[in-house]
Amino acid sequence: MAIEDVGLAPSTLVFLVLGLTLAAFVWGRFRYDLVALSALLGSVMLGLVPAEDAFMGFGHPAVITVAAVLVLSKGFERSGLVDIIADQILKVGDRLILQLLALVGTVLVLSGIMNNVGALALLLPVAMRMAREHDTSPSLLLMPLAFGSLLGGLMTLIGTPPNIIISSYRGNVSGDTFSMFSFAPVGGVVALAGLAFIVLVGWRLTPKRSGQASAADMFDTANYLVELKVNDESKAKGLTLQQLRDELEESIPVLAVVRDDNRQAGYSFHGMLQAGDILLLEAGPEELKLLEDKAGLSAVAELEGDDEDEEARDLAAEEASDSHPPVDTEGLQLVEVVVRNDSMMINRSVRQLRLNHQFGLHLVAVARDGTRLKQRLRDIRFQTGDILLLQGEENEIAESLPALGCLPLANRNLSLGQPRKLLLSMAIFAAAIVAMLLDVLPAAVALSSAALVSLLIGVLPLREGYQAIDGPVIVLLGAMIPVGEALETSGGADLIAQALLQWGADWPVVVTLVGLFILSMLLSNVINNAAAALLMAPIAVSLARGFEVSLDPFLMVVAVSASCAFLTPIGHQSNTLVLGPGGYRFGDYWKLGLPLSVIVLLVSIPMILWVWPLST
Repeated sequence: MAIEDVGLAPSTLVFLVLGLTLAAFVWGRFRYDLVALSALLGSVMLGLVPAEDAFMGFGHPAVITVAAVLVLSKGFERSGLVDIIADQILKVGDRLILQLLALVGTVLVLSGIMNNVGALALLLPVAMRMAREHDTSPSLLLMPLAFGSLLGGLMTLIGTPPNIIISSYRGNVSGDTFSMFSFAPVGGVVALAGLAFIVLVGWRLTPKRSGQASAADMFDTANYLVELKVNDESKAKGLTLQQLRDELEESIPVLAVVRDDNRQAGYSFHGMLQAGDILLLEAGPEELKLLEDKAGLSAVAELEGDDEDEEARDLAAEEASDSHPPVDTEGLQLVEVVVRNDSMMINRSVRQLRLNHQFGLHLVAVARDGTRLKQRLRDIRFQTGDILLLQGEENEIAESLPALGCLPLANRNLSLGQPRKLLLSMAIFAAAIVAMLLDVLPAAVALSSAALVSLLIGVLPLREGYQAIDGPVIVLLGAMIPVGEALETSGGADLIAQALLQWGADWPVVVTLVGLFILSMLLSNVINNAAAALLMAPIAVSLARGFEVSLDPFLMVVAVSASCAFLTPIGHQSNTLVLGPGGYRFGDYWKLGLPLSVIVLLVSIPMILWVWPLST
């Protein structure tokens, strides 16, 4: 289908495609990479993007650079950096302001040299541990930490995808890209202003969720673990644990089997159950009834008598857990994780994922919005931000969590650390930065070379290198780059720019810059920030040409504002990742995010005009 067959102007078709794309992004029914790919293919079919150029975006320097940065960031995560940082941060004491200064200040620095989501991933377990040790609500720490990761990304070329996109776009237009630290004068001042506001005032605007001071409270296994005994008459006698699950048609996790005072972890028990065996498992009253009726198991501590009514059964379940001292779970390899917004688990259940058979993991509990879910585990469909308590072998957990799209929050007697190669990792990264600063190599080539060397010498295993590349983000960028170019080639960007020029004709250029900033910032709060930068960059170029001023301040406005997704939990992965652990609600983000956005606007516009003047 060609454009002339449709009977509409190219710019009109572009607006139609983008309107539907933005609506799909906001709706959230389909993941953003699928939406972007649909927009690309739709543009090709409408003749807006030449078929031979449809997939040129996947080889674009911005896409390659983002992929390389993700690999290098993963190398930092494996290097033991988190252990060094945790040891220092945890020394700051119990004063909240000092804790915020240490956490947010550290994530600012890390976000400047690695992917900002990776920086948050390093410090999230540290923040949770700090909250537990000092009996602080995580909600006071996690939102400032997430916002700090966004602010830190403003400082360098590789800090956030919008900076990489804007630099590449400038290269396409003027032939000269931004350098590694071109963003530092503006981004650094904005980041410091944001840090000062968050530490001194902003944390007071974050909600304090009572009862969330410890994720261990949500997953206090001593309160939920019950012991059930296999009797001579039990149907479970002579069955393996897998056969028992099949019989029950329920995936109740057995944490351990106790036989003759010897305990064996459930995941490694493959024999047949015998009379006298005690099963240590996670169950509530409903599950206990199922286990008694279908398997003939009885609680070790149960009510006397034969009263069969449901109230008595519920009381028996409570007695089973409350009358016993806490069960020692040491060695059972429990780990708490949060479900990322790009996780394969979203909208799927344990049975659909085959969590035990395919990944070797047992689901012990799920918490959502700060409270533990009481429904049957098999019926739960996972959502972004859910907190899961998983059990499995250490190696299986370390390998399975990246594949599932889960981020460790804290661990219990479990170390996910890898060999310490921090100095080697930093040396490779520093060599790439020097090559970029001296214009020896362009950013995409320098960073890709550094990523390759890291893989070749074993700083990062090849498998983990591929896992580090965020497929949905790469597809989003590769698909939206041609669509963004179609906005420019069709004349759509010029039409939007003309409308803004007419609106700002009687006002100084700075007023239009403010309008561009607000528009881009609002867009980044409802769609991916990389997509916002791709869509706003051609509009910024058209505005600069219309005013006949320098291109740089307009592009810098887009770079800064596209990374200011402070108003919603869906605008950026960092915001989404702290939603569950912090116990936040959707409407909590703007309370801190709105004043922070205003401060960023008030600081960044003057700084941009000072560093990047309008005069060409």
